[in-house]
Amino acid sequence: MTEEFGMKKNLAHYGDAGFSVFLRKAFIKAMGYTDNALDRPIIGIVDTSSGYNACHQNVPDIIEAVSRGVMLSGGIPIPFPVISIQESFSHPTSMYLRNLMAMDTEEMIRAQPMDAVVLIGGCDKTVPALLMGAISANIPAIMIVTGPMLAGSWKGERLGACTDCRRFWARYRAGDIGEADIQAVNNELAPTVGTCSVMGTASTMALATEAMGFMLPGAASIPAVYAERRRLAERTGVRAVAIAAEKLTPDQIVTPQSITNALRVVLAAGGSTNALIHLTAVAGRAGIKIDLEGFDAMGRETPVLVDLKPTGQGYMEDLHKAGGLTPILRELRPLLHLDCLTVSGLTLGEEIDRAPEAFKQDVVKPVLDPVYPSGAMAVLRGNLAPGGAVIKQAAADQGLLQHTGPAVVFENLKDLSDRIDDPNLDVTANSVLVLKNAGPTGAPGMPEAGYLPIPKKLAQKGVKDMVRISDARMSGTAFGTIVLHVTPETAQGGPLGLVQTGDMIRLDTKARTLDVLLSADELERRRQNARVPQPQNYRGYKRLYTNEVMQADGGCDFRSFVPELTASAPVGVSEPKEG
Repeated sequence: MTEEFGMKKNLAHYGDAGFSVFLRKAFIKAMGYTDNALDRPIIGIVDTSSGYNACHQNVPDIIEAVSRGVMLSGGIPIPFPVISIQESFSHPTSMYLRNLMAMDTEEMIRAQPMDAVVLIGGCDKTVPALLMGAISANIPAIMIVTGPMLAGSWKGERLGACTDCRRFWARYRAGDIGEADIQAVNNELAPTVGTCSVMGTASTMALATEAMGFMLPGAASIPAVYAERRRLAERTGVRAVAIAAEKLTPDQIVTPQSITNALRVVLAAGGSTNALIHLTAVAGRAGIKIDLEGFDAMGRETPVLVDLKPTGQGYMEDLHKAGGLTPILRELRPLLHLDCLTVSGLTLGEEIDRAPEAFKQDVVKPVLDPVYPSGAMAVLRGNLAPGGAVIKQAAADQGLLQHTGPAVVFENLKDLSDRIDDPNLDVTANSVLVLKNAGPTGAPGMPEAGYLPIPKKLAQKGVKDMVRISDARMSGTAFGTIVLHVTPETAQGGPLGLVQTGDMIRLDTKARTLDVLLSADELERRRQNARVPQPQNYRGYKRLYTNEVMQADGGCDFRSFVPELTASAPVGVSEPKEG
């Protein structure tokens, strides 16, 4: 039996396959297609553009270039829309909508005729959502991202979204700059279209996706406004026709080894903590479980090499001029699985070998002279986080990585908003700020609220960092001594919900522990007396989300979308080293 392709794939059910094709052709001919065009391989192109999404404003240009590449190779390109998510325009949080976008992507790939699909992502949650959907649909797929924006300038200082957004807003809250200055800065933070110009979640996921083998070499770092981005899009269209013929499906690309390579690059890049959640979800769709202890062990042997904000000083355009992902891969080569197949048809090792010759640059540091000697992130456990928590130690105040102090507790996001700047708040620089009920179900959506603001009265005294703990996430562009993803979350009965103001909390990053200094008996007494939240009878997507979403260690995916996990990543990790 010949496998169907082109217009004969994914037919609408009328009880007569011949009639289904006949009817389909009749309607698509209304858009001007000829029979000659409709006899060619069909390449679907996911359109994620939106008037709300400046990160994706160049998507129409990318679609045009991809389409040109498809037609040059004898295919027929057909763009189709899925929902678009922009971080700052998504209520209550973009993470709440990631799984909806993944569902949309998967079902539209399944519903419509296409022999391969080009995925166009960019802003934070779009890349993992597209990968999740494509992996589940498992037809030949290739991704291209919209690319980072360029940096701006204010009074001679380079700045860009969104590490500098947070830095200048903190200065404004502290009274260091006034209303006119903050408005002038606001005009320069996003001077072009594209994703955030620092090593935030968008840039991290782009590098991880290229390292995983799901994008053509160089795709991660090319700025959104460069002509090179369009040329790469054309090559992506050419390759999409080839992978359709080769039947190169995602299950051949996404393996425990390729996921391990992606995680290794995240650590070396000083990447976003969000990437750990997203790659857990991506891996889960392929039946692969992320081992947090293995990830932490990788961190102990993988230094931060990339000198970009928030860990370093540069911007994504600097990384691109330094060679993009390639110099990172060259430095990490002894630690990578080089035989992983990539969407180019070559292995990762072969791609590194055929990359342009290395040259002198100062953005990607050598392994022996890194930006930060240990991994960007560390995994913590203890009586506050039995299921794990994460801290981006490379972007923290190093003096606070071992700290004991009294808790100042905020019960939820409203409580935080109401009291954080109260001049009567009993808080000092030694305090540990604790935010509850900001996890996957508690918020809902696990918002980027983990970057708790420094109380204004302390900020005005020059306090720039404090230990902060929550079951929330934070932006990859953020910085500080911030413990995130505490699992289980408060709303699911996690011990973070038992903490009271005044309790002593001990963070020991070197020992990888996070504890409230209370006896097991006291914690159990509080648990017995805790008020159990009543189930809410939500409707629609919110009901699906609340009933299905997993915790951070499950990637916050929906339970019924994840197959049985039969493999594990990272793989090939050395034994943890001292220090």
